[in-house]
Amino acid sequence: MLNYDIYGVMICLVRFALKRMYERTLIIMSTQVTQTNIANPAPLGLLGFGMTTILLNLHNAGFIPLSIVIVAMGFALGGAAQIIAGIMEFKKNNTFGATAFTAYGFFWWSLIIIWIKPFNGIEAADSMSMGFYLGLWCVFTFFMFIGTLKHNRATQIVFGSLTVLFLLLSLANFSGSEAIHTFAGYVGIFCGASAFYNSMGQILNQEFGKKVMPL
Repeated sequence: MLNYDIYGVMICLVRFALKRMYERTLIIMSTQVTQTNIANPAPLGLLGFGMTTILLNLHNAGFIPLSIVIVAMGFALGGAAQIIAGIMEFKKNNTFGATAFTAYGFFWWSLIIIWIKPFNGIEAADSMSMGFYLGLWCVFTFFMFIGTLKHNRATQIVFGSLTVLFLLLSLANFSGSEAIHTFAGYVGIFCGASAFYNSMGQILNQEFGKKVMPL
């Protein structure tokens, strides 16, 4: 009788274990299908980054004033679109893309807050604080650039030129040099254009199923 009870318990345990394994397998398969069905968010993030970077650096290079055009683009495409792309990259388990798009999306929102100064009693940004602000983003971007050494050449160009851009803007704020600031604007236009190219390249290459634009 005792042996029969032990046998029955063992059968129940085995059934329970098999059921849990089956349920776990279904969850994993469901997750894999979900990740596969998520569209590639990188082109959206690169587009948002590229277009806003071009606009802002047209201002830095002296071509256009800092107007609501740049602020609106920075809030919508540079901020919101990149954050959405970053969240989608989290769902695709892409740590690099998730970190990059989310961080740079919130960079744009933080920059807009610095510009509009919505908080009474808090001092506006001065050149020294902006130098440190941009310098920290330079350090972060440099480490992200190291990560792109495992990526394609187009992505390396985006992050490499962005590192140089943040460095120049930081130096321009520390030194007060208008020449460095203007030169940074041209670097920024190149950086934004490279991100825009990367975005369009990924879209067209996927749509045509072949290499239309080399990356």
